[in-house]
Amino acid sequence: MSELVSGEEFLQLFRDTEHTAYRLEVRTSYGIPEEDEPYRRFLEGADPGTDWFEPWLNLMREEIGKGKRVERVRLIDDPPSDYLRFELWGTPFNLAAGEDIRFLQRSEAAGVVPLPAYDYWLFDSRTVARLQFGEHDRFLGVTLSDDPADVLRHVRWRDAAWHHAVTFEDYQKEHPPPR
Repeated sequence: MSELVSGEEFLQLFRDTEHTAYRLEVRTSYGIPEEDEPYRRFLEGADPGTDWFEPWLNLMREEIGKGKRVERVRLIDDPPSDYLRFELWGTPFNLAAGEDIRFLQRSEAAGVVPLPAYDYWLFDSRTVARLQFGEHDRFLGVTLSDDPADVLRHVRWRDAAWHHAVTFEDYQKEHPPPR
């Protein structure tokens, strides 16, 4: 397995990207230390705030402001897990920063789109960054691949998922948040 890339080195991948960063999200939970406290507040019904989120949102505003695209497809269950509900809460902030996030029902994907069982970022259709997780779903970093066959496989998954996914607005029309 290749070397694990994390922290500032991982974020540099977004700065070095020339055109597009794409992510496929298939997990139902993520253990990201910066999110622990906001996620706890969310589960308690309190406002998680956005201070913890601002470094990511600022990076997205900066890179998207340079003309880059940042896209995601999130597989989502019906009903969504607690963590996916937390992501739904945060999606408007991602969208306001310029990300384009689409949603694909896991049940639909299982029937029509053969996708991997892991998350990845695809940078400029040249580099795959496969997300690695440890105990308790803790995010460890990514392993990188620029092998052409591996990249092509991930490009195909991206195209298939994007084709079947819907915008956040359309997802909410079909699945309005509880009041």
